[in-house]
Amino acid sequence: MQKLTNVGENLVNDIASRYGLSRDAVVHMLVSVNNGGCSMAQFNCPELGGSGQWMRGGMTMVGDMFNNGLKTTVDNLCNELANILSNNQVFPVVAAGTPGSSQWWPMDLGSPSSSGSQNNTRYAVFPNRLAVELNGQVSIYDTLDHNIGGVSQQQGGNDSLTFNSQWGTISVNNLPLVSGTSPAPAPQTNFAQTVQEPQPTQAPVQDFEQTNEITNSQYNTTNQMIEIIKKLAELRDVGVLTESEFNTKKAELLK
Repeated sequence: MQKLTNVGENLVNDIASRYGLSRDAVVHMLVSVNNGGCSMAQFNCPELGGSGQWMRGGMTMVGDMFNNGLKTTVDNLCNELANILSNNQVFPVVAAGTPGSSQWWPMDLGSPSSSGSQNNTRYAVFPNRLAVELNGQVSIYDTLDHNIGGVSQQQGGNDSLTFNSQWGTISVNNLPLVSGTSPAPAPQTNFAQTVQEPQPTQAPVQDFEQTNEITNSQYNTTNQMIEIIKKLAELRDVGVLTESEFNTKKAELLK
């Protein structure tokens, strides 16, 4: 449950009463507007038509797209919540250096040269250190001799970060872990990585019955192909197919 200050609780209750919404619905919209920097929101609120989007001074989209009254309600609500967030301490102040704070990394690292977030992962770059927060867990890595120039998140099922340095692209999971918990190692994409040659594997030995089945299948397929070519030749002879068309089909079958 989202914690609110006493001021925030009173404001939420007042808005819920005036708009005819539950407290949980108003808090959901309050968090959505706050996450959007008070200028936009993405929400999924059953009391407001399900999923939708709001942009301050722009378009408002709701699940019931032709319900203009609902759009107006959402727009007025989000604008009011944005003004409340800008002028009141709605959420309790989270101490710096703790999860949930805008300064979530250990304070002894100082100020980061760059920071950002993607999905459920946040990162901050410091001299010789890289802080990564994944699902509320903070890990600190030693960046060694890398001069980090950019950070990106790998796509797909792998949640690990990669960064660009003067040595190429390196997976964060390949850096020495200073503190915290490191997720499962991800493949390193550095161009200097040592590539292991694939070991030859012995092909499985098929028994006689399995080999016989493959031979019979190939034999039946060959007979079918010959029959089709004969039929095509007959169609050519009676003028249904031209010589060129017959040769083209024959070549396709022989492949």
